[in-house]
Amino acid sequence: MATVRLTMAQALVRYLAAQYTVVDGQEVPLFGGGFAIFGHGSVSCFSEPLQAIQASIPTYRGQNEQSMALAAIAYAKAMRRQRMMFALSSIGPGATNMITAAAVAHVNRLPVLLMSGDTFVHRLPDPVLQQMESFHSPSITVNDAFKPVTRYWDRIVHPSQLVQSLPQAIATLLDPADCGPVFLGLPQDIQAQAHDYPEVFFETQIRAPRRPHPDPAEIRAAVSAIRAAKRPMIVSGGGVHYALAEATLAAFAERHGVPVAETIAGRAALPHNHRMNVGPLGGLGFASANEMAAEADVVIAIGTRLQDFTTGSWSVFRNPDVKLVTINAARFDATKHRAIPVVADARAALDVLDEALEGWQAPAEWSATAGRRYAAYHDVMEARIRPGNDVPVTYAQVVGAVNRSAQPGDAVLTAAGGLPGELGMNWKSVGAGKHSSGQVDIEFGFSCMGYEVAGGWGNKMAYPGQETYVMVGDGSYLLMNSDILSSVMTGHKLIVTICDNGGFAVIDRLQRATGNDSFNNLLADCRSVQQVKVDFAAHARAMGAHAEKLESIADLDAALARARAADRTTVLVIDVDTYGWTPNEAWWDVGVPEVSEKQSVLDAAARWDIGRKHQRRGV
Repeated sequence: MATVRLTMAQALVRYLAAQYTVVDGQEVPLFGGGFAIFGHGSVSCFSEPLQAIQASIPTYRGQNEQSMALAAIAYAKAMRRQRMMFALSSIGPGATNMITAAAVAHVNRLPVLLMSGDTFVHRLPDPVLQQMESFHSPSITVNDAFKPVTRYWDRIVHPSQLVQSLPQAIATLLDPADCGPVFLGLPQDIQAQAHDYPEVFFETQIRAPRRPHPDPAEIRAAVSAIRAAKRPMIVSGGGVHYALAEATLAAFAERHGVPVAETIAGRAALPHNHRMNVGPLGGLGFASANEMAAEADVVIAIGTRLQDFTTGSWSVFRNPDVKLVTINAARFDATKHRAIPVVADARAALDVLDEALEGWQAPAEWSATAGRRYAAYHDVMEARIRPGNDVPVTYAQVVGAVNRSAQPGDAVLTAAGGLPGELGMNWKSVGAGKHSSGQVDIEFGFSCMGYEVAGGWGNKMAYPGQETYVMVGDGSYLLMNSDILSSVMTGHKLIVTICDNGGFAVIDRLQRATGNDSFNNLLADCRSVQQVKVDFAAHARAMGAHAEKLESIADLDAALARARAADRTTVLVIDVDTYGWTPNEAWWDVGVPEVSEKQSVLDAAARWDIGRKHQRRGV
């Protein structure tokens, strides 16, 4: 067998460069690029082979290891898991900075390849710079901390191990059931070691995500439950996007008259004016979707893990006899909650179900009820987002302005805090254009503050021809903003709207709702010797962006038009009403003290107990 002598680092990069996939009929590299912050644990061995493949797989310099990995995650989401990116750090703090990003990818079932330098296997220079020594196990390094938050983890302690490990890593990244972050620990001495690798190992491979088809017995059980339903509804999750099943879902719902609600990750599976759409479900949802859920007798959950915000902490499904049919590529997610599972790709399962349900439709009055409720709530939403003259403006009005500016094919992103609810409950997805149906990215799986700007950078890399709108609060912006600079440097223009509410206002909202006083969330309520009003526009300009401070929605509408015409990232700052939230449409469970010196806390505990009476038991 012919061999080629390469260092481990050279072989790893060459293997990644040989992986291809097919997107829209075109063969393209599986890895759309990568990010690196070099250090002594990666620069000497990886800079040369990465530089050599810049034409096909560019490497971008990050400003923070966490944010560059978050950008890679947003890229994978925008590409519907068909393509992905890698993130490479040095050892020590560079590696641990990526652990939060790994958790984001794990929770959201998104592929990203994370690689970090590691300590010397031969241990001769121990302890090396940035090494954290374990007193009881010398083989442990900080890279072991990635194990709980990755789907595949390996430390390469001999160059030959790549031949076994890399195919498993790529298979994990592409598998719809196991999809999630992969981590490779790369010891400094092993990176530099040469090995005679089989030449066939580096042959071009065309990769594609697996599309598992459903088991006939599971389909029969699901069909039996659905045919008996009088009030069925569909809950569309992120798996619908990843299976490229939006059109299939729309056709299925229309043909069988089944109303469709969306999860946070599944937002924009249907355009807002689709006749079977009843809006987002749960705490960040529409009253129309929650009212349908309260009466539904069969819920068909597609590509969702049904987290607590989607289910109102399992209080929205109030029919005591409700049956749950779960369609999911992951067995782990499909078999939760006493469900009738269908372990399969969403599109493949819907195709089979559609055929098996030929001639069956939900009762017409049920579908009509869904339409009436959605129309009524849609009118409420329209009133919220309508421009007004109030100062400060509401979050909903800001969302409305961004929505008016966005065109078919554009993307909008937010994460954590209060904006996921504001965007989720007030955004109208047009559903026209090649990619628009999947371009509402609300990172609320891990609710990661700091995802917004970094995620916008990665999203823009996926579709550079679109506009990418980033909506971020002042607190999250202060946490992580340096990829404003990254986007300017690399030419990936963003339109960033900062909603300044004076601190962590959404947690202050919860704090007060649970009977507590405002404390340590709003800047005005924090321990300080001086109050500071941050000039976010000046800060953004210092990183090379255009920036404006705005006073009204009319100002914002005009500024968004200028931002679309601008040649680089534009940051628009507007003060919003700290207490001007869109009301939550479902209950959500949090721990409220049973004992307190404050009557307001005890009153809140009593209110929460009322909500718990509606929770589905035994899930």
